[in-house]
Amino acid sequence: MLVAYDPIYAHPLPEGHRFPMVKYELIPAQLLREGVITDSQLHAPAPMDEATILLTHTAGYWHQLQHQTLSDKEQRRIGLPQSKALTLREIVIGQGSIDCALHAMEHGVALNVAGGTHHAFADRGEGFCLLNDFAMASNYLLHQQLVRQVLIIDLDVHQGNGTAALFAGNPAVYTFSMHGAHNYPFHKEVSDWDVPLPDGMNDDAYLGTLSECLPELISKVKPDIVFYLAGVDILESDRYGKLKVTPRGCRQRDEMVFSALYKEGIPCAVSMGGGYSTHVRDIVNAHCNTFKAAAEIWG
Repeated sequence: MLVAYDPIYAHPLPEGHRFPMVKYELIPAQLLREGVITDSQLHAPAPMDEATILLTHTAGYWHQLQHQTLSDKEQRRIGLPQSKALTLREIVIGQGSIDCALHAMEHGVALNVAGGTHHAFADRGEGFCLLNDFAMASNYLLHQQLVRQVLIIDLDVHQGNGTAALFAGNPAVYTFSMHGAHNYPFHKEVSDWDVPLPDGMNDDAYLGTLSECLPELISKVKPDIVFYLAGVDILESDRYGKLKVTPRGCRQRDEMVFSALYKEGIPCAVSMGGGYSTHVRDIVNAHCNTFKAAAEIWG
């Protein structure tokens, strides 16, 4: 099992922006300490090349990120101050999702400690997302003719609006988003299949809904690869999630997705997505459970 991690996560951010970024340091450390992975499974991606970025994002927007010319309004929409370090981090994360996809196609599964930047559009960033890692990885695989059909399963509590917009009308990438109906973004884009969830949904209702969707989704799309966004902001401890899913239910969600894909022999590349619980240990433990579930199912 390959685990892509961002070796530049430690670049300092201004006061107030450090949390929840610290989780990217703590997740691989905990996985190593608990023996879920070994050092040999950790992979530090190189920065993505410009040609690959431009398969997804506009040249004008990429130029803004390169030269730090985002306006104050554009930075506020992203929620982070622009910096060269942040841009570098995003293209490393994006390459990490490509590397995970290539590894998964040979070995079944691979996980990116970061990623899940699904609010990034072709020409702008939003919601802590500058560049869309799953979109860039999908377009890379399609451009290289390594796959014909991609499925993106987005189970972050927030709709993958950037991803939906990027692949609108593109039959080669099927977008599925199961998200809070009354959560950010308040203007939703249209995915190929959106499942809006009511506030306060508990484990049984959440898992029941997912179990109804998954078989139909896989049967209908018949993907060559799945990109799975395993956000843990579905937890009832999450400050912004509005759902009532327990840590056990969150892990069962991952097991459900992984088991369905493993049964069909479909490779899976995973990104962690959001998580904003008050206590960082709750975020890290939930993310680590995703890695544990993958390790148990793929062996």
